[in-house]
Amino acid sequence: MSFTAEVRDELARCEPECEYCDLSTLAALTRVSGTLSLAGSGRYRLTVATETGAVARTMITLTHRILKLKTEFTVRKSVLHKVRNYLITLPDQPDLDKALVLLGILDRRGGLVAGVPRHIVARPCCRLAYIRGALIADFHLEIAVQGEQYARGLCDLLEQIGVHARVNARRGSFAVYIKSAEEIEQLLKLIGAKRSVAEIEEARAVKLVKNDVNRRVNAELANQTRSAGAAQHQLALIDELEQRGLRDTLPDALAVFCDLRERYPDLSLRDLGEMVDPPLSKSALYHRVLRLEKLIEANK
Repeated sequence: MSFTAEVRDELARCEPECEYCDLSTLAALTRVSGTLSLAGSGRYRLTVATETGAVARTMITLTHRILKLKTEFTVRKSVLHKVRNYLITLPDQPDLDKALVLLGILDRRGGLVAGVPRHIVARPCCRLAYIRGALIADFHLEIAVQGEQYARGLCDLLEQIGVHARVNARRGSFAVYIKSAEEIEQLLKLIGAKRSVAEIEEARAVKLVKNDVNRRVNAELANQTRSAGAAQHQLALIDELEQRGLRDTLPDALAVFCDLRERYPDLSLRDLGEMVDPPLSKSALYHRVLRLEKLIEANK
């Protein structure tokens, strides 16, 4: 099961906080994933399509328990993508029109509701349940919906619980998305996906450790590369001193450095300094290198 499917499954199993929370969840689920068809004057047909079993199960369970309506259930398998597609249909039946008003899909005059229905999200717990329903229907760290007003309404709902969301127009539809990883975690905590949050935090911790190890390895490789380049430069200075006949005239401090560098060509200046008795700092040895450079420059 993918992480997205796991999140949906966990959200679908969350218990309601009040008697109206399940209605809020069902309202968002049908609004985001449902298609409403007009079958004639005052006759409707509502269809919800999903690839997630948790969504199908939640849709059927809540429809039967809250709306007391008949549902038709069809399972299809995509030959191209090799995934199951679940189709839940509420056919034309008595009280379906009233149920659509209750869900905030239609107003009392039979017109489509453009934004988020206020009566569905009147309580703080019902706001969370509504957002949970929207994420159950379409969780990809964004929610794809039809209608800009409805998208803006979802953003406002998220702002009310302290989560900043944005709206992006995409080929005739609108995507409500959350960019910050911290706010995504906060949202999942608020709507009850604690197990999924724990998985995200664990994955982030593992990633941080890996990134830290990679940084250390890269830094060490860079240091080794720099040290190797510096050592080659120092050996070249010593060779030039030999060629100019200056090696035997060197002061003791510079002569000791040249002998050490030739004996340990792969060591860094810091490690080379530890070979001296008493030990010398990296800075002290670097100044000896500078003296060699000046000596060669003065004898050109």
